[in-house]
Amino acid sequence: MTVDANDGADAGDAQVAAVIDRRMLEALVCPMTQGTLSYDADAQELVSKAAKMAFPIRNGIPIMLVSEARAVE
Repeated sequence: MTVDANDGADAGDAQVAAVIDRRMLEALVCPMTQGTLSYDADAQELVSKAAKMAFPIRNGIPIMLVSEARAVE
C-alpha cells in the first residue's frame, strides 16, 4: 500500500505504510538479551524469541522499552 500526501490518507494509513529499514533491523538488538530480533510486519512489532517479548513499532519507530513490550509464547 502506498500513501500519497494528496489523497486524504489519515495517520492510520501512514502507519500501515511504514516499512522498517533492513539496516536498522540489523543494528537493533533486544534490550534484555542483546540477541537478534525478527520483524513481524502484520503486527508491526520486533520480536525477541530469546526474551519472549515483542516490541511495538509506532509511526515507523521501534519502541525498545521493556515496559512497552508484550509477552509472547
